[in-house]
Amino acid sequence: MGPFNDTSSETLCPDSVYRLRRGHERAQNTENGSGARERGARMPWKVIERRIGKAGPLHRRQARQREWDRQYGEGNWEIGYVLDGEFVTQETALESVYYASYERHFQDHPADLEELIGLARVLHNPHAEATTGVDLQVPAITDYLDRHGLTLLGREVVDIGSWHGQASHPVSIRLSPLQIRCVVDPKLTLEQFWQERKCLAVWQDE
Repeated sequence: MGPFNDTSSETLCPDSVYRLRRGHERAQNTENGSGARERGARMPWKVIERRIGKAGPLHRRQARQREWDRQYGEGNWEIGYVLDGEFVTQETALESVYYASYERHFQDHPADLEELIGLARVLHNPHAEATTGVDLQVPAITDYLDRHGLTLLGREVVDIGSWHGQASHPVSIRLSPLQIRCVVDPKLTLEQFWQERKCLAVWQDE
């Protein structure tokens, strides 16, 4: 596959492993690290910083988490997004934004899904592997396949996204978050939304 401009995109935040299980279980850890506590459904979070940037490699993620713990107290901050005027945690957005965007793409482009199933034996995120970034797109696609009772039938390792402009197959680029439209704002790609709309919020005691 020829060059493609994808120099930074798939370091897609959450800063712990995005773990997916069969059914509808979701991520257990996000960019919030170990400090973020579970809160009730109606959360008095106050957004204090917008456009906080990419999570980056592991050492940068950990350093940033330690600084937020120092400034705001462990468990008193969250990374997330403002959706319909309300702050939602990144863990919630993994389902309502990230997974949902891939789901919509496969609904709108069934040929991509058919090609992927027929071609791939294993899905691979080259950018995450090279940079120690967190892999979001492969788990999202795998989760979609599991939820719909689908199995990869091919023989090849298929990249999802690229690294230094290189990808294993054309479908690798089409399924990159640089190309997938964001389900909550189709003017943006999933990558653009995930990075540009990410914000930091702190807990406001009632």
